[in-house]
Amino acid sequence: MAMRVRLLSRLAGAVRPRFLNQRALSTVGSEAVDEGHSESQSLMHWEHQYSAHNYHPLPVVFSQAKDVSVWDPEGRQYLDFLSGYSAVNQGHGHPKIINALIQQAQKLTLSSRAFYNDKFPSFAKLVTELFGYDMVLPMNTGAEGVETALKLARKWGYEKKGIPKDQAVTVSCCGCFHGRTIGVISMSCDNDATRGFGPLLPGHVKVDYGDAGALEQVFKEHGDKVAAFLFEPIQGEAGVIVPPDGYLKAVRELCSKHNVLMIADEVQTGIGRTGKLLACEWEGVRPDVVVLGKALGAGVLPVSAVLANSDIMLCIKPGEHGSTFGGNPLASAVAIAALQVVREEKLAERSAKLGEEFKGYLSNVQRLHPDLVKEVRGRGLLIAVELNPAALGSVSAFDVCLALKERGILAKATHETIIRLSPPLTIRSEHIRLAANTLQEVLECGIEKLRLDAKSQVPQNSPEPCDRCGRHTCRLSEHS
Repeated sequence: MAMRVRLLSRLAGAVRPRFLNQRALSTVGSEAVDEGHSESQSLMHWEHQYSAHNYHPLPVVFSQAKDVSVWDPEGRQYLDFLSGYSAVNQGHGHPKIINALIQQAQKLTLSSRAFYNDKFPSFAKLVTELFGYDMVLPMNTGAEGVETALKLARKWGYEKKGIPKDQAVTVSCCGCFHGRTIGVISMSCDNDATRGFGPLLPGHVKVDYGDAGALEQVFKEHGDKVAAFLFEPIQGEAGVIVPPDGYLKAVRELCSKHNVLMIADEVQTGIGRTGKLLACEWEGVRPDVVVLGKALGAGVLPVSAVLANSDIMLCIKPGEHGSTFGGNPLASAVAIAALQVVREEKLAERSAKLGEEFKGYLSNVQRLHPDLVKEVRGRGLLIAVELNPAALGSVSAFDVCLALKERGILAKATHETIIRLSPPLTIRSEHIRLAANTLQEVLECGIEKLRLDAKSQVPQNSPEPCDRCGRHTCRLSEHS
């Protein structure tokens, strides 16, 4: 027992918030600090004053990062258990990726697709061969990738399936999150995402996630007008919702039977996050179209890609879709290095192994606090801890994340009761053990204080039902 305490003390000393000898932020001088405030406080104040309020971040400022750790301007160190919503699978500032960025930036950064460049073809060859598709259409952000896939599906539907003009239907799932463009939110059940942004685009039908029977019924009802079924192999923003075993296989069979494109949004789940290169591989399923993003740019640059075979991809002709920055040489060089790191360092295999280990530690926390922890779920290093609202009272998952932050662990809440844990895939066993122990510490020692603090605050209203389908379960309350 004494040895275990000493070990945990050493681990805590290694990663708990602490001051460094040198300030981590060198680009903002002393003039940045408002009188009587720390540099972090001043920077957060400036962001609140001068930036749109479209996010609700945890009160911590990043000024430096390396691998799994980040530092604030005051030199406090934290472990990153969000990793840019899985954009930093390779760890912050991976040397190979940063070197690729620097070397390419010194040569050529942009050509636009009006010309050829000497990096995009190499990226196109690597990404298509690695994932097993004929062609790639490069974009920048995940939302752009999804929009591209939707346009591609409609074009395919009209040209190849024979859907009547302007009548193509796309089916998506309740609780889905595919971005925040007008086209994408038109598929959303999130009131915050849709209310006040209408009119929404037509041509979208909802179905319950994980219900293959309901999907088959939708396909039968809408007949030959369904161009595509868009889904997340694991719903991330909804709270790391893992579908029932066999669901992806059933979806594949239904899409093939009804001549519907199966589009997997692997922006968050892909590139090793769930313990496979693609999350669809857990059921041996090959979608017709795959959307990649986030970790494709390793947190260095925004890079996204849509993968499909040529009979689908070549439905789009020159001039019908594009992007000034899509496929630019700088992003291509970074993406090549990002994929090579995942393959060479076996990060998918590492995620599978450490994910099971992490879930084991978290399940032990659940056993110790069954009244507070409702469920631990996920695959690989995409994990959610769902808390029991009845036991929490007025305390939210965001409050628990604040308490974790004070102890050096950075995670983010989704909904009112779910903590999402998705560290860089370079995380080590001692880090995930410490994170689980820190959560246990918060639940044991900090929950009463959180309850008292929450009592002094104005109570929040209960989640409203979705405007579109009437379900409470569809509403996403996270503001990030």
